[in-house]
Amino acid sequence: MADTTLTLLLVDDHFVVRSGLAASLELEDDLRVTGEVDRGELALEAYAKLKPTVVLMDLQLPGISGIETTMRLMADYAEARVLMFSTFARDEEVQAALRAGALGYLQKSSSRDDLLAAIRSVAQGKKWLPADLEARLRERTAEPEITPREREILTLVTQGNANKEIAATLGIGEDTVKQHVSRILLKLKVNDRAQATAEAIRRGLVRV
Repeated sequence: MADTTLTLLLVDDHFVVRSGLAASLELEDDLRVTGEVDRGELALEAYAKLKPTVVLMDLQLPGISGIETTMRLMADYAEARVLMFSTFARDEEVQAALRAGALGYLQKSSSRDDLLAAIRSVAQGKKWLPADLEARLRERTAEPEITPREREILTLVTQGNANKEIAATLGIGEDTVKQHVSRILLKLKVNDRAQATAEAIRRGLVRV
């Protein structure tokens, strides 16, 4: 009979998280953790040696990020199956992870059942997203995109800059800034700068 065990590579810079995951996952008869690393660079080396069924990848890592690691991994191994496992679920980061080649995205606060379902789904080459996150991303694709210039202005807005200060920083007219800010509020479906700041942070459009 063919071996149906799914092998896993855990990539997380926190030892306690890795060891806790490994202990929990190996309670399942069909799962086996064959490698644990704490950096993206080491994940690339480990994958080459172990060829695991699924890579459970943290988003935020020292050195290269989980997203960059996924991109590099997919460039060398098109068959690699990555499940992004993060504390956060900001829209921009989720989309970036999926664009990089991850098949699934899951928050660390998710239930064990969801984690097991996600691993087994990704192992079969299927995409996996929590229903609420999938619905949110679908809604986002129907919305107008924030342009690079608007993102630049949005970043300055979240830092507390007034229109006059933004105009001086970017070397553009204050009226131009006002028009950009109005469009940003419209695209984010918010009423003021404070709400825009909160929504921008929630979506991952700006770094705090």
